[in-house]
Amino acid sequence: MIDLRLLREDPDRVRASQRARGEDVALVDALLSADERRRSSGVRFDELRAEQRALGKLIPKASGDEKAELLKKASQLAADVKAADAERDTADAETRELLQKLGNLVHPDVPVGGEEDFVTLETHGTIRDFGAEGFEPKDHLELGQLLGAIDVERGAKVSGSRFYFLTGVGALLELALVNAAIAQATAAGFTPMLTPALVRPQSMAGTGFLGQAAQDVYHLDADDLYLVGTSEVPLAAYHMDEIIDADRLPLRYAGFSPCFRREAGSHGKDTRGIFRVHQFDKVEMFSYVTPEESQEEHRRLLEWEKQWLTSLELPFRVIDVASGDLGSSAARKFDCEAWIPTQGKYRELTSTSDCTEFQSRRLQIRVREGKQVRPLATLNGTLCAVPRTIVAILENHQQADGSVRVPEVLRPYLGGREVLEPVAK
Repeated sequence: MIDLRLLREDPDRVRASQRARGEDVALVDALLSADERRRSSGVRFDELRAEQRALGKLIPKASGDEKAELLKKASQLAADVKAADAERDTADAETRELLQKLGNLVHPDVPVGGEEDFVTLETHGTIRDFGAEGFEPKDHLELGQLLGAIDVERGAKVSGSRFYFLTGVGALLELALVNAAIAQATAAGFTPMLTPALVRPQSMAGTGFLGQAAQDVYHLDADDLYLVGTSEVPLAAYHMDEIIDADRLPLRYAGFSPCFRREAGSHGKDTRGIFRVHQFDKVEMFSYVTPEESQEEHRRLLEWEKQWLTSLELPFRVIDVASGDLGSSAARKFDCEAWIPTQGKYRELTSTSDCTEFQSRRLQIRVREGKQVRPLATLNGTLCAVPRTIVAILENHQQADGSVRVPEVLRPYLGGREVLEPVAK
């Protein structure tokens, strides 16, 4: 959530942010009104309580008609205090409810617009000309079937659409990717973490995933627990309700977890293969820093993502995501999109978001600097979303005979294999 003081001091900035997101600007005025009622009712409650305490000191000293009058006044004051307390609680609850609906403030450098209004910042690698090489590229599913690596038919039989099995070298390729990603993150100073896949409502809400993203979240009603769509959630909630000394920052974690997404609203999109699925594994970077360091840390996370994709020898571009395509927690987001030959376009493989103080305020995570205690900043960055990375590797490194060249960085984790060969039927 944002700072209420900032809302009161510069409401136009918050309105502009809402407008850039394509969200309801009227929410800002409703929140200002609720906040004013909360503060004024709080002042009235304090005044009445002070009057009540003063009266309480007079009553024992009074007698006769004076005492009776004071007791009558005390009775009325008690009712007034109770009413003021209820009014304060109602206004406070309304303020908090509205505040939870407000997205993070969009960074001023973010391009304004919808999904297609991003700005391309960089392009890396060379897109292969398969025509010049003399063959038509196969898509990842056909390659995966030739290699005995992907089985979507049995995935659908067992679990339904958008589920799959990774088999043989497909399973080994996932393990190689995860190990290589964790090795890079560890070398960069991240602490490896295996995180829970189920979290409590306060953890999910605290990271902002029960707002606009709620339709994509799986909920277990019997236990009131949520399946995470990313290890960002447990990593953000890891220090919930804690005060962290400034000399411990930055704190950097690399979480590995299964991820679950309903993919609501994606009907008919990417239905072939394993590009858009309901369950997948992912390595996620997560940082806690001071607010002043968040923009620099954001750039660092992006550099680690670029290092990873470069090591996989993939052609990719970096985009500055437009305001209307940001998640509610993100002030700014960079995506790295790899080229997918059979689709003829770049598709998102990694992303990194600067969430500034938005999540830490909701989760009550603060930093202590001397005598000052204040919210810190949180950032996240996908290092390796496994299925999409497998898609990009298979399609970009395929050879005419259906085999796939293994990027050098993965070879130590695949028993030295340089090529994945088709299996005999």
